Amino acid sequence: MNNSVGNTVRLIGAGLRALLVLTVICGVLYPLAVTGVAQALFNDKANGSEIKDKSGQVVGSSLIGQSYNLPKNDPNDAEEAVKPDLKWFQPRPSNGLGSNSVNMQYSLILSGATNKAADNPDLVKLVEDAKAAVVADNTTATYAVKPQDVPADAVTSSGSGLDPNISPEYAKLQVHRVAEQNKLDVKQVEKLVEDHTEGRTLGFMGEPRVNVLELNIALKALSKS
Repeated sequence: MNNSVGNTVRLIGAGLRALLVLTVICGVLYPLAVTGVAQALFNDKANGSEIKDKSGQVVGSSLIGQSYNLPKNDPNDAEEAVKPDLKWFQPRPSNGLGSNSVNMQYSLILSGATNKAADNPDLVKLVEDAKAAVVADNTTATYAVKPQDVPADAVTSSGSGLDPNISPEYAKLQVHRVAEQNKLDVKQVEKLVEDHTEGRTLGFMGEPRVNVLELNIALKALSKS
């Protein structure tokens, strides 16, 4: 009986020591080591790829898209249609984006795609309505947008609904409207888009892209200069 009790005590003691050692290694030392390496070598990415404006205030992340809409007349009216603020470059359509006016009450709503098939009537109507809106919003007194010029990313959301980037084609399509709304020269705005266009990762992965938040921060600085 005494041997049995002694063995049980030894087993419990060994288990507790193993628990303590593994807790220190896996729960303290390993996280500290990984965090230290991340902060030392990838500080920006480890902290969320934050984007700051000219004043140094964090306005969002380069990994998560934001919308640029006019405020509602009644913030509590869920039925009131949301209208884009046309002085800013607009992102891909999505119900999952947080809101921003390049100030900075950024709030994430949700992430997800529609899960509708390409021939779903509701999705087809959404795309058709979105294309009509893009044509109407971006046609100015001196620049006419044709339906065939509207790129796919202007009328469809990404799989997550949180894509922070648009295609250079969609950014260029918005240039005349943005220039008119902000009383800027078209060439100045075209240069902004050119300067904020990123190529394929490592030269062959993905597609050329423009980060909308970074572009709008540069636009804000330009419009105040």
